[in-house]
Amino acid sequence: MRLVSARAGLPALLRRLVAAGPTVVFLTVPDDAVATVASGLAALGESVPTDVAFVHASGALELGVLAPLRRRHEVGSFHPLRSFPQPGPAEAFRGIVIGVDASSESLRRALNRLARDLGAKPMRVDDAQRAVYHAAAVFASNYVVALLAEAVLLLEQSGWTEKEAIQGLVPLAEGAVANVRNRGPIRALTGPIRRGDAETVTRHLAALARIDAPTGRSGKGRKSDLYRMLGDVALEIAQQAGLKPAAAEQTRRALTRKVAATRRRSRQ
Repeated sequence: MRLVSARAGLPALLRRLVAAGPTVVFLTVPDDAVATVASGLAALGESVPTDVAFVHASGALELGVLAPLRRRHEVGSFHPLRSFPQPGPAEAFRGIVIGVDASSESLRRALNRLARDLGAKPMRVDDAQRAVYHAAAVFASNYVVALLAEAVLLLEQSGWTEKEAIQGLVPLAEGAVANVRNRGPIRALTGPIRRGDAETVTRHLAALARIDAPTGRSGKGRKSDLYRMLGDVALEIAQQAGLKPAAAEQTRRALTRKVAATRRRSRQ
């Protein structure tokens, strides 16, 4: 299997395809450009040999985005389940999962083989699974970054520098991820909600309410809202882990108590 990147540009790409024989072209362009590039390649018609396959690298897009090409070519998807904020070495693929799909069994086997050659594990992700698969990836990657950004900001508001906050919080997050890897999410959960420590939850919400107040927003504050939302999720996990019903109910009441009431308690 020969590999070509569509970043080479259409004229140069066409010359390489004609000489290359059986080829897989990876459309490594932004998601919103895949359909346009696919249409442009399809417009080349018989100039591109039919044994050239086209594969996008998007986690969110279905194979349908390559429909113009599918009339004459095999098409597929090849999505590394890893964050790449900047280009990295081939070793970055070792041990990760790569979501794979294809319009033919032969291309799927070729993509699976490529994933294994990179040291990764291929997993079939078809169009019916695609949106949920990509949403899960966003939760596990992008939203982890968003949560850490919130945690860093909270410590900065307490007088820490950004560097100090990152140095303090990232090892904590890495330990939590390692626990999930080794024990699974239910057994990995720790903290006040896992213990049913409703008083600590109340103090947290009181502190966050004081931070939210100067924003000038009416109603609920952003940080306390986020804490409550994630607390509800953590409480469900804690109950699966064995938190007793009475402690769970006390914790639930602490999470749902109105911000105004929480503030009054914090002044007493």
